[in-house]
Amino acid sequence: MTTHTALPHARPDDVGLCPERTQHLMEVLQREVASGRLPGAVAMVARRGQIALFEAIGQQDPAAGTPMKTDSIFRIYSMTKPVVSVAVMMLMERGQLLLSDPVSRYLPEYQRQQVAREKDGAVVLEPVQQAATVQDLLRHTAGLTYEFLGDSAVQRQYQQARIASRDRSNAEFSEALAAMPLMFQPGSVWAYSRATDVLGRLVEVVSGQALGDFLQTEIFAPLGMVDTGFWVLPEQEHRIAEPFAHDPDGGVPMKVLEPRQVPAMEGGGGGLMSTTMDYARFLQFLRNRGELDGVRLLGPHTVDYMTADHLGSIPATGTLLPPGHGFGLGFAVRTQQGVSPVPGSVGLYYWGGIAGTTFFVDPALDLYAMLMIQAPNQRDYYRPLFRDLVYAALV
Repeated sequence: MTTHTALPHARPDDVGLCPERTQHLMEVLQREVASGRLPGAVAMVARRGQIALFEAIGQQDPAAGTPMKTDSIFRIYSMTKPVVSVAVMMLMERGQLLLSDPVSRYLPEYQRQQVAREKDGAVVLEPVQQAATVQDLLRHTAGLTYEFLGDSAVQRQYQQARIASRDRSNAEFSEALAAMPLMFQPGSVWAYSRATDVLGRLVEVVSGQALGDFLQTEIFAPLGMVDTGFWVLPEQEHRIAEPFAHDPDGGVPMKVLEPRQVPAMEGGGGGLMSTTMDYARFLQFLRNRGELDGVRLLGPHTVDYMTADHLGSIPATGTLLPPGHGFGLGFAVRTQQGVSPVPGSVGLYYWGGIAGTTFFVDPALDLYAMLMIQAPNQRDYYRPLFRDLVYAALV
């Protein structure tokens, strides 16, 4: 039985953070809450392996008037992807798969894939030039897409098939997705996609366990992540953080996942619920290069490999990957100090969830930070704001 020690805390000035500037970060977030644009937030900043800031502000449930707490439970959406990517790398380290293996070796439904090309208003199907690999799924170069990122013929097919439904099992999801054409030739472009959902099914086939069971026994329990899973237990439901019912900016509110329901699909790309401290334990494990509390889940060189750029000269589609960034195996990776409109060191890696949660790890500065909010339509404002304020506090 692993004994889990609490993550150590430190005063900001003991780890190279300015106390006044660290507090200013919270004052800015408090200003956003007071303006009625942000329901509430939990912020965390850790440096040199010690937590220097961990505070909750605003409301956990604006409809009920419940105050936000540091142990509030959030829909973390795509912050699920790094966790599932770690699961895949654990299977690789155990010799159960190679990253160069074609996906169809484990999921035969992907054997006969074709690529959709739109020509003169018609859709033409072309054969796949090279089969998508496990590495392609990890770095989003498998030719897949997301139905909400555009209105191409393939994205419309995803929408019509209700590919986002949580009523299918992971196996049924994989079969439904594989029956539809790819949007790109595998290996040709970076396109954010349902690839990590496919990896969730791949973990099931290779491990012989349901994805949730594998994550629980192999990652959550060993790391002491006691409040993370694909649904929230009844006795924890009073801790669920909620967005505003109406978008404060007047937009259409995003329909968020219902954490109280046990879903048929345990979505590897975006299905987890978690707390700030649980996810901090995951980030501390990454910061420690694969180990926490004497429990090693990955070798240090595997973590370095995951958090390196895996795109090279492969171009990126869309606007999700900022300038000066590549993508590793589950994370965006910073490749240049400048160019991007937010600060950070070369080698920084990060990702976020569509409801607003975000994290980043900066190995060069031995820093990680996380902002947990449920404000889907405002996420593109709060992520860079938080990043700016964290770097402003470093002295």
